[in-house]
Amino acid sequence: MDFFFNGNTLFTPSVDSYTYIQYISIFALIIIMFSGGLDTNTKKMKPIASRGAVLATVGVLITAIATGLLIHYLLGIDIVLSLLMGSIISSTDAAAVFSIFRSGKIKLKKNLAETLELESGANDPMAYVLTISFIELLTHPTTSIEGIIFLFLKSLILGAVFGVISGKLSIKLFENVNLDVKGLYPVLLVALAVLTFSISEIVGANGFLAVYIAGIMIGNAKMIKDAKLSNETNTTFFEGLAWLMQVIMFLVLGLFIFPNQLLETAGISIVIAIALMFISRPIAVFTSLIPFKVSLKEKVFLSWTGIKGAVPIVFATYPLVAGIPEAYTIFNVVFFYYNNLSNFTRWNY
Repeated sequence: MDFFFNGNTLFTPSVDSYTYIQYISIFALIIIMFSGGLDTNTKKMKPIASRGAVLATVGVLITAIATGLLIHYLLGIDIVLSLLMGSIISSTDAAAVFSIFRSGKIKLKKNLAETLELESGANDPMAYVLTISFIELLTHPTTSIEGIIFLFLKSLILGAVFGVISGKLSIKLFENVNLDVKGLYPVLLVALAVLTFSISEIVGANGFLAVYIAGIMIGNAKMIKDAKLSNETNTTFFEGLAWLMQVIMFLVLGLFIFPNQLLETAGISIVIAIALMFISRPIAVFTSLIPFKVSLKEKVFLSWTGIKGAVPIVFATYPLVAGIPEAYTIFNVVFFYYNNLSNFTRWNY
């Protein structure tokens, strides 16, 4: 069954326009990821590091594959295209989770909030790599599965390595630089975050993972926290900046959305939302947490708190820039799906 629009009947902005959107959105994501890393307390996260990391990697992979297969069999869409859509919508949103559990001061037992925060902060890189991998398969059908797996592992491993290197070098820089104006230290951190992402991407590493790891290392460096980057500075500057980046992302992305076209994709979006909420996400959570002692109630809670945000909408611009014929419909589907599902999830709080 063909759900996709005829390109001749739609007004579609140029690829160059989406490229500029992507640049703006990537910068916003860098700030959000880096801010999340800075605000991650490794001491609090240590007890749940293993299960959080599994949810952020294996959980995202299972969510992407399960959702992609459901899209393929329920809607009759090409399997690779379905897996691409599953990958784009597989991650949870760090900024949304942080805002609910930190700003809302919601207290949960058994480190559930910390688990969700770690998962949401660390799972965007996995979703990004999956998205890029399936775009590669669509644009270069002759690419071997072995080659995709190699690029997949290379991106994650190099991203982690560059994140650690950047974190150590940044800490060293802070130890040896003294700025006359203390307010310039957060500005320096923004520059370091952008530099970390840029260098990582140039060498084929996952820039978002590198930025997140560098942020964790810098945020937990005792000398920086005590002397040059106080908790107050971190909270007031980076949390405010992260919120501003979210506003900018939704504003810019919204300029390229037409309500009448969203209604035409509403059926697909609703089917995908139901499939993810009741099948894919629970399967991913229950499967990923098999090695850990987690109660049934906790698994159900984690399954239903995969809060969504702007990140997948940004990932949906990648097929547009890559020139995939069905990309504009994917963009509309993801935009409709996330704006409605994220609101539904928040209302439950």
